[in-house]
Amino acid sequence: MNTSEAKRVLETALLCAHEALTVNDLRKLFSVAEGEEPTLEADAIKEILAELQQDWSERGIELVLLSTGWRFQSRSEMKIFLDRLNPEKPPKYTRATLETLAIIAYRQPVTRGDIEEIRGVAVNSQTIKLLEDRGWVDAIGHRDVPGRPELLATTKQFLDDLGLSSLEDLPPLQQMGEEQLPGSLENAAQLMEHNLQASLDQASIDFSIDDSADSSDSQAITVQQADAEQSQSEPDNDRPTTH
Repeated sequence: MNTSEAKRVLETALLCAHEALTVNDLRKLFSVAEGEEPTLEADAIKEILAELQQDWSERGIELVLLSTGWRFQSRSEMKIFLDRLNPEKPPKYTRATLETLAIIAYRQPVTRGDIEEIRGVAVNSQTIKLLEDRGWVDAIGHRDVPGRPELLATTKQFLDDLGLSSLEDLPPLQQMGEEQLPGSLENAAQLMEHNLQASLDQASIDFSIDDSADSSDSQAITVQQADAEQSQSEPDNDRPTTH
């Protein structure tokens, strides 16, 4: 198989895939028989992927490398047009949820206590559950202190949904010392929230429940339900943390 044919195969597979594909996944396309080594090496596939990126550089769709592999996705400047196909705006996360996610993203790994110290208010358990159900946050271990609190971090799904290949692709933060943020750690949370919101907007995140999910009453809690419960325990004038 020549390079032109291999490029067609890779392009087709990536356009038809429902999730990002790794180079190893793509190599399987060129296995002559089960159990045999693919005829196309990883380096050759990477070269072809670079060519495909160039081929699509002037189009509304781009080929990107994410944390879990390669995929085609619409460019951010196409969002304004694509939104017209679905004029109903998805529900937004509350400020408390965005702040919590931002703190985890920029300061990970963190415990609930760390989040409460930065935000200055108690963390609603439903907020963490909502982020875990979304697949954006997960516990990766425990801090070796009394009580062994869970350490929370973002997932590869979080990066993929934002169209990022690594956490280094998040908008950079200024050094969060008191000279830059004179109003206390709460300002740091607001800055992280602002930066994360920019990434969420650019990625055109859909906050609605996945159509493929179980439609029964037992499905994961919706954003609206979480916000309703959160508003009862975490009002606008944030309840201070008790120590």
